[in-house]
Amino acid sequence: MLKLMLVVVFVLLAGLMIYVATRPASFRIQRSIRIAAPREKLFAYLADLHNFDAWSPWAPLDPAMRKTHSGPAGGVGAGYEWQGNNKVGHGRMEIVEAVAPERVLIKLDFLKPFEAHNMAEYRLAECDGETEFTWAMHGPNNFLSKVMGLFFNMDRMVGAQFEQGLLALKTVAERGEA
Repeated sequence: MLKLMLVVVFVLLAGLMIYVATRPASFRIQRSIRIAAPREKLFAYLADLHNFDAWSPWAPLDPAMRKTHSGPAGGVGAGYEWQGNNKVGHGRMEIVEAVAPERVLIKLDFLKPFEAHNMAEYRLAECDGETEFTWAMHGPNNFLSKVMGLFFNMDRMVGAQFEQGLLALKTVAERGEA
């Protein structure tokens, strides 16, 4: 009986591992919003990481979070490192591309609570007198991420945080603070 149970457990685990291995090798999470502000103004605001906390959905989760800026004030090479509680973790982002007034590409390295290396992208497009701002994150979907994806819908979780940030950015920009 024990031998049969071990065989069944082995077959189930093997089946689960095969299923997990068939999951996509990469992921992309993306949300958009229209903002009543010129994209040139938004681009200048977004390309300066000193402004990130004003609209970040994670900044309010840890008011005592330590932040360090490095490199130039804005544009390519500008860096932002954070270290906070278990809700925000520890990580670093650096602008690796800034194409005015259309796109900002950011290398995003999460160090804690888990390590992950992704890219964040801000796209700005003119749309009926407004700016359509798209915030995306994409990267590799390693085996552990694929397993976690069986239990947590990352698009829904992170997407909801993106939506919070987009609404905050819209508020800041439309009040003229951006």
